[in-house]
Amino acid sequence: MRLLRKRHLGTHFSLVADRHAQARQRDGFTRRAFLGGAGVALGLPVLESLAPRSIRKAHAGGAPDLRLVTFYVPNGIDMDDFVPQSTGPDYAPTAILQPLFDMMVEQNTLVLSGLDNEPAKPDGPGDHAAGTGGFLTCRHVNKSETDIVNGISMDQVFANHLGDATSIASLQLGIDGGASVGNCDSGYSCAYSRNISWADEGTPLPKLTSPQVAFDLMFGGYDPAATAEEIARRRAYRMSILDYVEQDATALQSKLGATDRIKLEQYLDGVRDLELRIQNSGDGPVCDTGSFSYTFADFPSHVQVMLDLIVLALSCDTTRVVSFMLGNGASGRSYDFLGVPGAHHDISHHGSDPALLDQLRIIDTWEVAQLAYLLDRMRAVTEGDSNLLENSLVFFSSEIEDGNSHSHYNMPIILGGSAGGQLINGQHLSFDNGKVSELFITMLQSLGVDIASFGDDGNGPLAGITV
Repeated sequence: MRLLRKRHLGTHFSLVADRHAQARQRDGFTRRAFLGGAGVALGLPVLESLAPRSIRKAHAGGAPDLRLVTFYVPNGIDMDDFVPQSTGPDYAPTAILQPLFDMMVEQNTLVLSGLDNEPAKPDGPGDHAAGTGGFLTCRHVNKSETDIVNGISMDQVFANHLGDATSIASLQLGIDGGASVGNCDSGYSCAYSRNISWADEGTPLPKLTSPQVAFDLMFGGYDPAATAEEIARRRAYRMSILDYVEQDATALQSKLGATDRIKLEQYLDGVRDLELRIQNSGDGPVCDTGSFSYTFADFPSHVQVMLDLIVLALSCDTTRVVSFMLGNGASGRSYDFLGVPGAHHDISHHGSDPALLDQLRIIDTWEVAQLAYLLDRMRAVTEGDSNLLENSLVFFSSEIEDGNSHSHYNMPIILGGSAGGQLINGQHLSFDNGKVSELFITMLQSLGVDIASFGDDGNGPLAGITV
């Protein structure tokens, strides 16, 4: 993470602008602000009240900042209970899609069927590793433990497009750790199974699995001018970062309009609540050099805290690009908290066994419920006349179609948000021989990227999903 420049306004209040905002600083203003004090810098959400009236009026008609979230779930989906029977806006929810309706976010999503990711097919066995490696790259990865060859992932194409717009170019989060070395699937490197974001053909971007580490990276950055004593005090007593910036927040309140004051209060309350939850739950495993373990004490709360971190990171513009892995490729996690003991990967090889399909449906429905939770939280963050979800794209899918078939055709896909109203939501759309790479081109174009091809087989946008 690059260093941030700081300029002080008075004794306590300071604005820290990233390099992308320096042009706005020529007018003495940046909407991206940080509270700073006692060796801590806390990113704030966009607050329009900090702008002079002329700039505020000019910005009101401008395009919103757009964000991208990619949400990976392992072992495919039971497609018979995922794909709706009808297409269009009046489709009836299947069992697995029901959480979207329960959270009333179905009108903020597109359910897509019939899209293939053929480049993700492996050379012989290894569908999970090849599929996870090609999840966001749509590339045919090289089958080797040491000679790693993939391609840039679509989230990193967007991150490169944004450049220095945010303090963190992109954020990689997940639940299961593990090193990117060794054989994880039939001769395929663990780099493929344990990462979905790739900076280039040979560089996977490892994910953070500890909520505390991720939180400190995003919100607990230390002021370079802090003394060793101040930093030690923060670490020793694990005091809330809000304790350090309380005076700044009080001073800032008087500078804000009524709407922004409410936004600031809600944001600070959310940060404090999340930090307390993280501190009470412990760090959990980050990663190790051998095989990963499932020893985190509370898997559901671990997932929820990570999803809350995503919302906070996006809402305060710490980053606009986040990838999230609910598990590594071919995850063997047990979902006994749902009444489904046994390894997820083994259950996904259902062989059309009704008992296994019932168990798989429970797992898949819970996974979609986590997506629905994230979408609902994003929708609750207001941005002018819109909201965070409306100004984002959230891609949800898996490395294979179905765990039993290991197919890379007719991938299970849910697309949330609309990139500022550019996508047609609230529908199930089915395609004949459509490509995931084409979907990515459409998504990237909607996010403002000038791109005409992507991956091994993407040579144009996917028609029919934009306004």
